[in-house]
Amino acid sequence: MTATVSVLGLGPMGKALAGALVSAKYRTTVWNRTPGKADALRARGAMWADTPAQAAAAGDLILVNVVDQAATDSVLTAAGDALAGRVVVGLSSDIPDSAHRTEALVAAHGGRYLDGAIMTPTDTIGTPSASILFAGPQDLFDTHRPVFEALATVSWVGEDIGRAAAFDVALLDVFWTSVSGFVHALAMAGAHGIPPTELLPHANNIAAILPPIFGEIAERVEADRHTEPSASVSSVAASVRHLIAASEAAGLDAGALEAFRGYVDAAVDAGHGADEISRIRPIGDTVPTP
Repeated sequence: MTATVSVLGLGPMGKALAGALVSAKYRTTVWNRTPGKADALRARGAMWADTPAQAAAAGDLILVNVVDQAATDSVLTAAGDALAGRVVVGLSSDIPDSAHRTEALVAAHGGRYLDGAIMTPTDTIGTPSASILFAGPQDLFDTHRPVFEALATVSWVGEDIGRAAAFDVALLDVFWTSVSGFVHALAMAGAHGIPPTELLPHANNIAAILPPIFGEIAERVEADRHTEPSASVSSVAASVRHLIAASEAAGLDAGALEAFRGYVDAAVDAGHGADEISRIRPIGDTVPTP
């Protein structure tokens, strides 16, 4: 069992992480640029460090949750040689390449690094409903897994330090494009006198049919199998044009739909109009499917 844990960064997520560790009876030290954010945690038994270096020195395991990887690097640079011999876990959202830079920074100060991606909201932390993905050396993940499991249901996704961030950006892509589509749909409905709460149950019905559709698309893309379609690319081409026309008639921006139409048209122009919609790719996608 890890004896001591330090949490650097006490925004809403950092507070949730530190609070879960205190509840799990881990000796927890916290640091934040604004000391007052630690008051509630200190009242529960967490210890305060005046500097990132002091916080790092107090923990065998160091969790960093700040606004992005650049801020993580700034905090870890301030900790400096106090990182030597310690395990650092970055839990800030950013692009995969940033994780490699942070790993090098930690190694230069004599520490070892895991990168993590928190996939659920603050109110789930400390429960099995929370999800955190980890990438980097498996031995570090295995050694400190009991601590991580006090925070969430955890998964190790590979040795490549950027892999957790790659999962993160891909899954956030699903989330935010879905939210964007729903917000646009509410506006579209509203333009025709349909209030949000009246649309909602029907939107939920659409959401419920997506998992099997996602499953079929994923299987087809991985197998590069797009024949015998249940929904053809050409049918999508017609549908998305109707949506764009309806958006414009309602005075709504159709930029996201226009971008998608570009993907669809590229597939049609390449001769794939009769194929399954799994054939549709973002413009610029040149990476072969493994």
